[in-house]
Amino acid sequence: MTCTLPSSGTPPTVPPVRGGDDDARCLGVDIGGTTIKYAVVDPVRGRTVGPVRRVLTPAPATPAAVVAALRGVLEAVEGAPGSTGPLAGVGVGVPAIIDHGIARSAAHLDDSWIGTDARELLATGLEREVAVLNDADAAGLAEMRFGAARGARGTVLVITLGTGIGSALFVDGELIPNTEFGHVWLEGRDVDGWAGASARTEEALDWPTYTGRLQRYLSHLERLISPDLVVLGGGISERHQEFLPHLRLRARVAPAQLRNAAGIVGAGRQAHLGAPRAVGLAGSR
Repeated sequence: MTCTLPSSGTPPTVPPVRGGDDDARCLGVDIGGTTIKYAVVDPVRGRTVGPVRRVLTPAPATPAAVVAALRGVLEAVEGAPGSTGPLAGVGVGVPAIIDHGIARSAAHLDDSWIGTDARELLATGLEREVAVLNDADAAGLAEMRFGAARGARGTVLVITLGTGIGSALFVDGELIPNTEFGHVWLEGRDVDGWAGASARTEEALDWPTYTGRLQRYLSHLERLISPDLVVLGGGISERHQEFLPHLRLRARVAPAQLRNAAGIVGAGRQAHLGAPRAVGLAGSR
């Protein structure tokens, strides 16, 4: 069922678009533990074209099952009324460490992803070249290029709060890829399932209780990283007024401007760039 939502340098294989860039359209996909979000992306202006849609992430989320779901998404998008035909590129953010196209972990996916050449798998399944990168890195790159961290220097930490916790770290605009600060050990537990947005709903936490968890987590990261700016994204960023004003950090804290679409925009932009390093998204191109 499809519904509308409210409004390390992994070398991607999609070649850069030359000429007609202003009219380029790419498919951006953000694979989450619960849903796969997607939209057509204007990668030059850093925005979605039309609504963000989603389908349920397969359970179990094996490589074959995810490829089948993405094939259906691509066919639906390119076959929709008013579609102008094949898109210029496809970019996919995956909740995994992506090392030159190879999945080295599988957070909220089936363990059979580990060791899989995700780039080759998706390219074969979708019958076209695909840019693949870590999902939180995609969101962070979009926020650095178009959103809350645009023009920021120093150390910038982007945290995505969803089914789990993702992270993207930048130093003077350059991505340090595949950080996993959503899996730091704090107070005897992996914080991923303790401070992620899903914990608030699954445990029926009120906002003060959840904000307290988030404060302890972010204070711990601040001791480790000393960021100048922390950007909080993911689905919960739509309700940032409930918790963000109550956080007390030395760093400046801001909600993601692209909200829950940041990973989609970042993946679409990366497909468009076709650059040898994902950090190109944080630059001025």
